[in-house]
Amino acid sequence: MEFLDTVLAAHRAYLLGWNIGEPGDPDLLTYRSDVPHAPLNGVLRVTGRTPQDALTEARRRLDGVPRVWWVGPGSESGTADGLASLGAVDVARLPIMTVAIGDAADAPTPAGLHISESTDLDTFVPAYARVSGIPAEGVAAAIDREKAFSGDGTVLRLAGRLDDRIVGTAVAWLSHGLLTLYFVGTQPEQRRRGIGAAMTRAALDLAGERGVRTAALTSTPVGEPVYRRLGFRTVGTFRLLTF
Repeated sequence: MEFLDTVLAAHRAYLLGWNIGEPGDPDLLTYRSDVPHAPLNGVLRVTGRTPQDALTEARRRLDGVPRVWWVGPGSESGTADGLASLGAVDVARLPIMTVAIGDAADAPTPAGLHISESTDLDTFVPAYARVSGIPAEGVAAAIDREKAFSGDGTVLRLAGRLDDRIVGTAVAWLSHGLLTLYFVGTQPEQRRRGIGAAMTRAALDLAGERGVRTAALTSTPVGEPVYRRLGFRTVGTFRLLTF
């Protein structure tokens, strides 16, 4: 559980880097980016509060933005069921996956794909926004939040380009001695070419060069087979809920 606690702490540190709201309490940890995309606003952990009390306070802090509740190994047992009794509905169940970077499988880079770090947020953010579901009207806010990102760690952004166009993205978050991956995605018209696997492998290599030995992520159902082929294994599950 100690290792999983570290993975959860790194995940919380990344999402708190988006926060422009009031600081969350240890017993009700919230973050608010004001980007109209539910995963970028929400509740990270609930401990020592009744579901009704947590819901009332979270609604006050997060009023006006779409949001999710991350209920996983770091929340008290029964939290998800308690929220469901108040009307919460499941959005997804996401496996928490990890791999030792030295044990990860290789992934070939598709012909013509060039992967490098990107600092041009005006082109990088729209690329991952299209894949992750951030609406067009939220892209400007996402760019602003990325430019002001202030988390407990280091964020590196990788862009995969074909003919100078970004077709794949990955955000490498280095915190708590781990690499945690976010916004790994491929433009719809370029899928099934191995770009997502190549982006993930490039992030693993980059982290390994910096002395990081373990990688973690939360996977969507679409991405899970890709990560399993690279050697990632499930160590826990997040249950995402919303009202």
